[in-house]
Amino acid sequence: MDIVFPGDPEWEDARVGRVFNARRPSRQPAAVLRAVCEQDLIDGVRLARARGWKVAVRSGGHSWAAWSVRSDSLLIDLGGFREISYNSDNGVVSVTPSVRGGADLRPYLAERGRFFGGGHCPTVGLGGFLLQGGQGYNARGWGWAAESVVAVDVVTAEGELVRADESNNSDLFWAARGAGPGFFGLVARFHLQTRPLPGCVAETVHVYPLDLFDDVMTWLHGMHHTVSPDVEIVAVSAEGSLAVTGLALVATLDEAREALAPLETCPVIDKALVRQTAVPSSFESHAERQMAANPEGFRYIVDNAWLTGSAEAMGPLFKDLPTVRSFAIWFSMAPLRELPDMAFSLQSEIYCAVYLVYEDPADDVRLRSWLTDRMAALQPITAGQYLGDSDFTARPVKFMGEAQYRRLEEIREARDPERLFVGYLTGDGQPPLNVNPWEAS
Repeated sequence: MDIVFPGDPEWEDARVGRVFNARRPSRQPAAVLRAVCEQDLIDGVRLARARGWKVAVRSGGHSWAAWSVRSDSLLIDLGGFREISYNSDNGVVSVTPSVRGGADLRPYLAERGRFFGGGHCPTVGLGGFLLQGGQGYNARGWGWAAESVVAVDVVTAEGELVRADESNNSDLFWAARGAGPGFFGLVARFHLQTRPLPGCVAETVHVYPLDLFDDVMTWLHGMHHTVSPDVEIVAVSAEGSLAVTGLALVATLDEAREALAPLETCPVIDKALVRQTAVPSSFESHAERQMAANPEGFRYIVDNAWLTGSAEAMGPLFKDLPTVRSFAIWFSMAPLRELPDMAFSLQSEIYCAVYLVYEDPADDVRLRSWLTDRMAALQPITAGQYLGDSDFTARPVKFMGEAQYRRLEEIREARDPERLFVGYLTGDGQPPLNVNPWEAS
C-alpha cells in the first residue's frame, strides 16, 4: 500500500492536491492511502479498523466542501484506481469510482455506440456523482444517473468485498443510490446500464438582457413541463445576461427541431440578444464550455435549492451576482417522474444553484454571507437541496425524504454500528441533519 503520513514530503499534495476547489480546508487526516487496485481498498478499511481511524473516500475530488478531507481519518484516495470494462451482451459498463464521466467514460462508450448520462463537467468523478443521485445529462427525461446503477461492489465496514444489487445485499444497493457522502461503505465498482448514443445533439440558445428576467422566467415556469422529455432545459445567468437553452438528444436533426420548437414561444423573444435555434452541437463542445465556466485553480462557494414557487422570487440570485465569473442556473425537472425505491428521494420541478467563482481568499466571508442571505430569502419556497451542490458546514438543509432518511440510519446502524465511515460533514453547533431549520423552529 502507498500510504502518506503528515510530515512526509508529499503530504500536502496527497491531502488536497486532487481537491478541485482552491478554497481548500485545513482539516488534517491521519494518513492518505493512494489506492491503485481493489485489494488496496480492502486493506485500507482493515487497516483503519485496526488503528482506530475513521475512513473517508475521495473519488474525483469535485465536492465543493471537500467532504473527503476529514480530521483523524484514513483518506482512501481512488485517483490511481481507474478502470472501465464493457459487456456488449447486456450494455452494462463497469467503472471504478474515480473514472470521470465526461473525460473518460463518454469517449469510451462513444466508440461502442453507447452513452451514459454522467456529470456535465467532464472531470467530475463518477463515485460521488452516483452516490448523490447523479444529476447528469437530461436527468429531466431519462432519470437520475443512480437509476441506471444495476449493481455496486462494496467494501463493507468489516473489510469484506460484496456485490450489492436488487437481490443481494439489497440494503447496501438501496443506500448507494442517494446516500452521498453518508454512505457507510467503500464502492469499488459501479455497474451501469448504458443507452444508445444519441444520433443527434442539437441545441437552442436564446440570450436575453437581465432586465427581462421576470418575463422570460415566468414564461419558462409556465411551459417547461410541456417540452419533449428528450430535451434538457436550463437557464443560466452569467456575465450580465440570461441564457435559456434547450439541448435535444435525439436520433435526427428533424426530431431535434420538433422537440425544441416550444422554446420559440417566449413572448419577448424578439428582444433576445442572441437567437440560435436547433443548431447541431456535440458533447465535446459542451465539455469545453463547462470547463470554461468551471475553471481549475479558482475558489468556489456553492449553494442550491429545490424550489416550489414563482420565478420572480429567484430574481435577486440571478440579477446581482457578486463576481464576474459567478453564475446561477435554473434546471427543469418537470414533469416529475416517480422515483424508484432508493435513498435519493427529494426533488421538485425546479432546481436552482448558484456558483460563486473567484480568486482572492479575502473574499471568502463576504461571498459566503452574500449567498447565505439570498438563499435564506428563498426559504418559503424551498423544499430542500441536492447533495451534489451542498455544503452542510455552511447551510444544512433537508436532502432526503423523511422515511428514506430513517431507513438510511437503520441500515447504517446494522452495517456500520461503530461508525467507521465518516458520514456527513457538518459544522459546529449545526441543527440535526435532513431538516429545514426554518421549518423545525
